[in-house]
Amino acid sequence: MRATRGHLEDSRGAPTRGESISVLASGPGWRVEQILSGTLSAPIEDLLDHDEWVVVLAGGAVLDIDGEALTMAEGDWVHLRAGVPHRVRATEPPTSWLAVHVGEKSTGPTP
Repeated sequence: MRATRGHLEDSRGAPTRGESISVLASGPGWRVEQILSGTLSAPIEDLLDHDEWVVVLAGGAVLDIDGEALTMAEGDWVHLRAGVPHRVRATEPPTSWLAVHVGEKSTGPTP
């Protein structure tokens, strides 16, 4: 089969605490994930060597991007450039995200 097919998880499947990440598809230099977030016990900090584009599908969150707060609601998206420090400060459980990583040095095979 030349196509891969799937279905996004409902945000109600988010963990009570923390996050779960499912890789939906990937290839050389790119990856698409669905992230389900519950209540965070601590901010999640990240500094990537590649670009990441994320959209909130359900719920909401507060991010800190290079020292500036950004409140996100359903339908809001942000393009995070490589090398820009960012963290998820808080989420509005349950939150569902779609994340597209571009320019990664290495990725696994497409599921």
